[in-house]
Amino acid sequence: MLKPHRFVPKTAVAAAIAFHGLMAHATTPFVVKDIKINGLQQIEAGTVFAYLPIKQGDTFTDEKASEAIRALYATGFFNDVRIATEGDVVVVNVAERSAIASIDFAGLHEFEKDALLKALKSVGLSQGRYYDKSLLDRSEQELKRQYLTRGFYAAEITTTVTPVDRNRVSILFSVAEGPSAKIRQVNFIGNKAFSTGTLRNEMQLSTPNWFSWYTKNDLYAKDKLTTDLENVRKYYLNHGYLEFNIESTQVSISPDKKDMYLTLTVHEGEPYTVSSIDLAGNLLDRGPELRKLVKIKPGERFSADKLQTATKAIVDKLGEYGYAFATVNAQPQIDQQHHKVALTLQVDPSRRVYVRRVNIVGNTRTRDEVVRREMRQLESSWFDSSRLALSKDRVNRLGYFTDVDVTTVPVEGTADQVDVDVKVAEKPTGAITLGAGFSSTDKVVLSAGVSQDNVFGSGTSLAVNVNTARSYRTLTVTQIDPYFTVDGIKRITDVYYRTTQPLYYSTDSSFRIVTAGGDLKFGIPFSEVDTVYFGAGFEQNRLSVDSATPQSYKDYVTDFGRVSNNVPLTIGWSRDSRDSALVPSRGYYTQANAEYGTPAGGTQYYKADLNAQYYYSFARGFVLGLNFQSGYGNGLSGKPYPIFKNYYAGGIGSVRGYEPSSLGPRDKSTNDPIGGSKMVVGNIELTFPLPGTGYDRTLRVFTFLDGGNVWGNVGNSVGSNGLRYGYGFGLAWISPIGPLKLSLGFPVTKHAGDQYQKFQFQIGTAF
Repeated sequence: MLKPHRFVPKTAVAAAIAFHGLMAHATTPFVVKDIKINGLQQIEAGTVFAYLPIKQGDTFTDEKASEAIRALYATGFFNDVRIATEGDVVVVNVAERSAIASIDFAGLHEFEKDALLKALKSVGLSQGRYYDKSLLDRSEQELKRQYLTRGFYAAEITTTVTPVDRNRVSILFSVAEGPSAKIRQVNFIGNKAFSTGTLRNEMQLSTPNWFSWYTKNDLYAKDKLTTDLENVRKYYLNHGYLEFNIESTQVSISPDKKDMYLTLTVHEGEPYTVSSIDLAGNLLDRGPELRKLVKIKPGERFSADKLQTATKAIVDKLGEYGYAFATVNAQPQIDQQHHKVALTLQVDPSRRVYVRRVNIVGNTRTRDEVVRREMRQLESSWFDSSRLALSKDRVNRLGYFTDVDVTTVPVEGTADQVDVDVKVAEKPTGAITLGAGFSSTDKVVLSAGVSQDNVFGSGTSLAVNVNTARSYRTLTVTQIDPYFTVDGIKRITDVYYRTTQPLYYSTDSSFRIVTAGGDLKFGIPFSEVDTVYFGAGFEQNRLSVDSATPQSYKDYVTDFGRVSNNVPLTIGWSRDSRDSALVPSRGYYTQANAEYGTPAGGTQYYKADLNAQYYYSFARGFVLGLNFQSGYGNGLSGKPYPIFKNYYAGGIGSVRGYEPSSLGPRDKSTNDPIGGSKMVVGNIELTFPLPGTGYDRTLRVFTFLDGGNVWGNVGNSVGSNGLRYGYGFGLAWISPIGPLKLSLGFPVTKHAGDQYQKFQFQIGTAF
């Protein structure tokens, strides 16, 4: 059924005219024998009868006629409604309003058609609705508004309405977009304490630069300006300027609508220092403990951020003791004459509560137990804000949900109970991936995978992955059960098949190592951030040599054969406190692993690996990253260290500026790098935002200093005379296909036989 539209003014006038005509020719009342509807084209007669207040058998009067006209006009279906009589038959003559057959655009470049159709629908204009000239005017204004948000102030909209068959119309919006208006100047008036350049750095909006095509920050937007003004205000408040005020904001545009100018007039006032800071209210006999959380000291410059941090720390601490509704209000006493401020933090712990129930909401596929086992806030225990925050982080880290919201709801009728509602929004956890890439070392790389991170809602993951890089081809099947036991012991099962060509870049040899095997590992959590791993496996290594294979590999095959079996036992430990695994800015990550080749496999050896990363953000957007990795291996019971377990160094992710895997010992006969049993690599990397992009963490530049090398038994090898160092700069981008890293590296000192590669790139690397 067609829906009625609003009663518009022109229909009201028409109804009044019809009513006046009806009253001028009064009709003698009669009983309606029949009703006829004339003029219908698209609307069903039944729809009209449903709105018509006159029925067969009713007594027809002038008042009934007026009521019928008003009712039919009110539907919005008709441009004209007239009622006549033929004896005892009522004749309703209508003229339908035109319906919108189609909406199209011409001249679009900045917007997608679907985006504008959605915007027009929000103001009531869409295909299938009735045509209304006033609605068309609002639609033109909405289109102009959409262009204004993108900086197109010269955009012009021309509308063409074309009648088509069956009383319908086609609407065409012709757009002359014109040039986008760029911000040419951002000026501050009245700033003395901080330079205009310093204040501009606190803003998103900026003048055009060489990377504006990516950031779009040179296009004026009112919401961005509002955010920028708040950022400038925060900057002053964090430096003690309590009297700061933005007196006026002027936005002007050039006559040709191509250039925009922003002028901000500010009143700075004088900086204030903290004369004293006290805690008042109910401190629960924990005054000394709470005072330690306040980092603002008398004599320091006032800082709004430090004050907010102090109040939040006190609220969180009280929350750890069960006071879920604690509040801390800062009460400043300002001494304008001496530019000092005395702060009093009024503490109100409210009441202590315990958690009655933990409710899981929104998990239509994931089982309740998968979420509940991550909860560190237990039912029937005192409320603890730190455990609640940890619970939310752990549920988030599952990766099964797009959003996790944890709220505390008081229980009606009680003063000391709350319920905790954990509301989750599930996301698809299965994926089929097909990928292709190009590496400066592996050339064309193809990959495919099928994974399900939450099989049947149980929290167990299963993945099959294929990689076709020329130097390293893999087929792996991995199954992870994060709660193999109720105590949270993780089980990891791997089955793999790998083909490695370690000499692919440096020789014409077809030498390759084919490895097939599997392993079983168990991860035992010892704390919220520490996990210890134990595992065992079996693998078989086949070495395929030819005449061009380095002598070192030939000798190994001569002594131990082309096939080597290996039964390794592994033990490891990891700790991760980084704020982000993808773009870390603070925290550290440590991982240590040890592997022992048992006599049951025919090879006897041991190897130990250590990887440590540390990140420190010392300025807004600037991150110092330190990375250290080392490995050491040796043979046991008189047997040499297996050559297929050798370490390699050089290239991106190691020592940049050198060819991948080119450092370390080289074969005497072919001078090819063959790796070694000992490896040390260190990296120092300074990352900062790309100039002109603000503080975008997805696109950054970096400088680096790398050092490291690989050593091994002398035997048939030469080289490894000391550490190698490289320095340079690069670009890191979190692209739609994964983390991308480009680097330009240069060796510090050059040694005979070293192989250099200045430009390198890789997808999916951390250092």
